[in-house]
Amino acid sequence: MSRQCDLTGKRRLVGHKISHSNIKTKKRSQVNLQTKRVFDPETGKTIKLRLAARTIKTLDKVGSLSKFLRKYAASFQA
Repeated sequence: MSRQCDLTGKRRLVGHKISHSNIKTKKRSQVNLQTKRVFDPETGKTIKLRLAARTIKTLDKVGSLSKFLRKYAASFQA
């Protein structure tokens, strides 16, 4: 299973760590993934998902899983 958010598809970032002497070494920034059970009141089902912390905050703001998917589905085409 890849370290990727189930809803947004957010993955790790890859870049260079640059030292004072300008030596570049690869570094990875992992996504802050959490396992969360999400209840959708419109369907009446609970789903277990691996979500990024940012996605969890957005879900709390929007209200429900169905509203989140309606609002952000076009933005996160995987």
